[in-house]
Amino acid sequence: VAQGSDEPAAFIILEHNPGREEPSGSSPSGRDLDTVVLVGKGITFDTGGISLKSRERMDRMRSDMSGGAVVLATMYVVGMLNLPLHVVGLVPATENMPSARAYKPGDVLTAMNGKTIEIISTDAEGRLVLADALAYATRFEPKAVVDLATLTGACVVALGQGMAAGMFSTDDELAARLQAASENSGERLWRMPLYDDYLFKIESLTADLANSGGRMGGVGASAIFLKQFAEGYPWAHLDIAGMSFEEAGGSPKRPAYLVKGSTGFGVRLLVQFLRDWASLD
Repeated sequence: VAQGSDEPAAFIILEHNPGREEPSGSSPSGRDLDTVVLVGKGITFDTGGISLKSRERMDRMRSDMSGGAVVLATMYVVGMLNLPLHVVGLVPATENMPSARAYKPGDVLTAMNGKTIEIISTDAEGRLVLADALAYATRFEPKAVVDLATLTGACVVALGQGMAAGMFSTDDELAARLQAASENSGERLWRMPLYDDYLFKIESLTADLANSGGRMGGVGASAIFLKQFAEGYPWAHLDIAGMSFEEAGGSPKRPAYLVKGSTGFGVRLLVQFLRDWASLD
């Protein structure tokens, strides 16, 4: 994805309690801490690449790094609270730009876990950077992995702008923990189906997967794509495309966190989720 940009890609890795031992001042049991990995899409600007977006509202595409920003902010709060958990933050960060060097429709890429991906649209770049980050998360042997991304306009079509983030999960207990954190933090989630049937949308003639299944059912196709890389741990994907940026803000009938501009949606949710996990476990 970074090939078209003059700015080098970055893979940001942060760890809280990297030794997995309880922080000083907490329980003296010396038990190993549960590991939770947070993954955030960090596309710092998204033109769509060769599959160029329309010029309308392209300036808003600076907010395509919202998932990454949420993970960074959450890690900051986790450190301030000194939570008795091993928390890892992963942010794959790059621009998606068109150029003579940019990746192209028809290219076949090999992901970190060895699966091959045919590029149908270079504007479906977020799932490519998340795929490698999700595969990388396996090395931490996590109890849970949660990713956040401004992934699809289809999720906004499904749920509405500023209404709720779409949640997909392979694990009912993890989904229930996130839903409880949603209710306590006020940042709304709505669970979406993760049917294997969506796989037919991303079939490829030249690779294991295609990176886009078209507009119809696009939010489900994007989630089932990510599932192919979230292996060996309970996983949840939060599509925050409709929640990360607010055009108006200030309406008394809307949630107070929907301020004008970038909302920070997800930080309150994840902090509540992790605090609840620490207190329960």
